[in-house]
Amino acid sequence: MTEISRAAKALQEGHLVAMPTETVYGLAADATNPDAVARIYAVKGRPADHPLIVHFSNSDLITKWAAEVPEYAKQLAKAFWPGPMSLVLKRTELAGDFITGGQDTVALRVPSHPVALKLLSEFEQLGGLGAAAPSANRFGKVSPTNATAVRAELGEYLSSEDVILEGGDSEVGIESTIIDCTTETPKLLRLGAITADMITQVTNREVARGGSNIRVSGSLASHYAPNARVVLDQVVSPGEGLIALASEPTPDSVIRLIAPVDVEGYAQQLYFALRQADALGLSRVVAITPKGEGLAEAIRDRLQRASF
Repeated sequence: MTEISRAAKALQEGHLVAMPTETVYGLAADATNPDAVARIYAVKGRPADHPLIVHFSNSDLITKWAAEVPEYAKQLAKAFWPGPMSLVLKRTELAGDFITGGQDTVALRVPSHPVALKLLSEFEQLGGLGAAAPSANRFGKVSPTNATAVRAELGEYLSSEDVILEGGDSEVGIESTIIDCTTETPKLLRLGAITADMITQVTNREVARGGSNIRVSGSLASHYAPNARVVLDQVVSPGEGLIALASEPTPDSVIRLIAPVDVEGYAQQLYFALRQADALGLSRVVAITPKGEGLAEAIRDRLQRASF
């Protein structure tokens, strides 16, 4: 039995699996099993009213979970699944309160990481309909982007029946874009690699922002936070950490955490840098935020929450 097959069996039996995705590593459980999902909340220390995202390998399963799928949501799914995008839709009865936080909506995603797709496919062959999978970290802390970070973060909370799958470093590095598809106009609830311009190009609809009562992952003011204090766009002092694009010079005696050449590299390396700051025992980290819209805006969103 391969490690992925063992993990699929673990999901079927009600255990947890830390799985790599292209965004960050997720902590997965059978999305139809209340007891298994309850363990996600316990391991993460996550509030019970904070909803989860259901992952599956085939977009055909969307109708199992969503009672209404507007045409523009179908267009988005066709364009960006598998990929770093979650769609919020009116739920069916299959999506229980223990998944949705008591809301009448459910968030759905088809990830693109090959290990995640293989795991979900094998789980579905065993009768599974989807895996609930928030990021594999303690609630409010920095999301893990490799298996080593998962072990450091959650190892003491997992059982011997749970599985941590290896899948290398996450390619995108920040969580999926979340889009509310319950109204006439798509609404951005969480920024990510799928940008507002990309959504408009596919749907020919303007993208709304804000004003939603739907609770989603990563929407709290303080989130993605290391132990080190994170400050934005300030002068960095000797002995402090620096996160910035490679075009930003490193002052003397400053600890350079990352120096990516572009915004894609910035996103991919951001959470590694925040974790590295804690590993080095730094008390303060200065992040020089990237300018512009799209992915740069999503990076600024994560850093603002980390610095709250």
